[in-house]
Amino acid sequence: MRRTTYARYIVCFATADLPYELPQHQTMEFAKELFSESFHDIERLLKVFANGEIRKRHFSQPMEWFKEDHPLGDRNRCYIEDATTYSAMAIESCLEMGTFLKKSIQPSEIDAIVCVSSTGMSTPSLDARIMNKLPFRTDTKRIPLWGLGCAGGAAGLSRGYEYCLAYPKSAVLVVCVELCGLTFQKDDHSKSNLIGTSLFADGVACALLVGDQSPLLKERKQEEYVAIQSTQSTLMPDSEDVMGWDVQNNGLNVVFSRSIPSIVSNWLEPVVTDYLKKEDVALEDIDAFIAHPGGKKVLEAYEKALKFSSEKTALSRFVLSEYGNMSSPTVLYVLKACMEQEHEQGEKGLIAALGPGFCSEMLLVEWRGEGA
Repeated sequence: MRRTTYARYIVCFATADLPYELPQHQTMEFAKELFSESFHDIERLLKVFANGEIRKRHFSQPMEWFKEDHPLGDRNRCYIEDATTYSAMAIESCLEMGTFLKKSIQPSEIDAIVCVSSTGMSTPSLDARIMNKLPFRTDTKRIPLWGLGCAGGAAGLSRGYEYCLAYPKSAVLVVCVELCGLTFQKDDHSKSNLIGTSLFADGVACALLVGDQSPLLKERKQEEYVAIQSTQSTLMPDSEDVMGWDVQNNGLNVVFSRSIPSIVSNWLEPVVTDYLKKEDVALEDIDAFIAHPGGKKVLEAYEKALKFSSEKTALSRFVLSEYGNMSSPTVLYVLKACMEQEHEQGEKGLIAALGPGFCSEMLLVEWRGEGA
């Protein structure tokens, strides 16, 4: 039997909703106006807006912004400014989160920042800019992650876990920020862009991870907390064209293959079962499935591949409905919602997200009680 130790914990979460809330029917009317001359069957194609189980989404810019032309430089300046601002807001909320913490934690108590983003470019990376807004120590480790897309949230948690494994006294912030709306190309009349217009949104999420010797462990408020057991990354060879960015002079153009649901249905199950087998865990032992909701069809493919009921994906469906697909932060929104529910000691959870590569990122977690 595998000997399991639990030495890395997820202590608290926060999210930052972007200021412009757009109901799905409004974005559908916008898409109809934009794409009607490109597709003779536009009414049929627009059903993706109505049938995608998304009620509303949030963006950093108002609807009027999307009707105008924006060169790459202008888009990227907006990305740097807004991503820095909203990331700082999410960090402040996380470190002051009364739901999870007995008292506020100071940025100076953080030892490392894992900063995840794929919707813009910044050198120095966003974490350096965030550190100039908030009073972090100057020796805080910076771990920027770029290009992981929808898998980035789970990957960020995994890298935070590994840092705490190496440095058990440390506290690590995982910050995921994506401004998908800033990449929108109004002159791209492809079906991929139409699907992306119906699905993607902006979002920011922050999580605090600590090692088993961290002094911040005592600041936990909840009796049950999430302990990370292990992680796994898996790459599907020669699958770069499944999802990602096509970088052109006008900016980042979405690559979103229609084959993604079928890939999930056929490829994911052996990846998951092989991972769990190494951990002496069966699929039926998973109490909480914390899945990145890539879209309605992706969630249905998860259920088909893993033989899970729709109850197992209920929280993912809720986040998809209220926020859309925000790329990397989305799985943290689902995990936050899951942590806010009551759990019994010993319950197991599987965090899963898929992204460019094509790849999967997974973490096996367990709810532990005080003193366990």
